[in-house]
Amino acid sequence: MFDVNASLIRFWEKEFKTLSPAKNRNGSRKYTEKDIEDFNQIFELVKEQGFTIDGARKAIHDKKLHPSEHSDVDKLAPLLKKLQNLQKKLLHLNK
Repeated sequence: MFDVNASLIRFWEKEFKTLSPAKNRNGSRKYTEKDIEDFNQIFELVKEQGFTIDGARKAIHDKKLHPSEHSDVDKLAPLLKKLQNLQKKLLHLNK
């Protein structure tokens, strides 16, 4: 879904307390929709916006403290970036 290594997911689970998927007896992780939303938020901050791990933690913490300060535009910005990247790839393929 995010095209990242499993080791990165495990690393982020250690670094971000919001990521805590349930594990079965075999140790396989079971991700909920909330886990995926949390991972997506971290992915957008770190991989797409260039935040450091500490910076991403602070941004997530700030959003939880002041959720009304973040407009719908802020929520749509990562989607816009993904669409722009897709557009670039499609234009490149069309050449």
